[in-house]
Amino acid sequence: MTSFEKSTWLPLCKTSDLVPGSGVCALFEDQQIAIFYLPEEAPQVYGLSNWDPIGKANVLSRGIIGDIEGKLVVASPLYKQHFELATGQCLEDEENPVPVFQLRLEDDQVMIAA
Repeated sequence: MTSFEKSTWLPLCKTSDLVPGSGVCALFEDQQIAIFYLPEEAPQVYGLSNWDPIGKANVLSRGIIGDIEGKLVVASPLYKQHFELATGQCLEDEENPVPVFQLRLEDDQVMIAA
């Protein structure tokens, strides 16, 4: 089992709550999770902490999704730093990554590894 693999999957939200090509926010165990739904990509859903460590606010789900040198990223709506969706790494400031959550789609549910 890799560090990302978990044995328990819990429902986080419905797929009907998602917006293609955009982010939404869900609450899980007192944490705000930014969920990004990219139906043309594999995987189709990505989960990051909604907390922008540079702007010091829960705003990443409102960021703009893009591609920088082949990496899927979200640009923070505050100071425009780019966070990689797969790893949470900040491209402009390696000292400020955000936590990543493992998500998957299952029927009409977004599931989170717990």
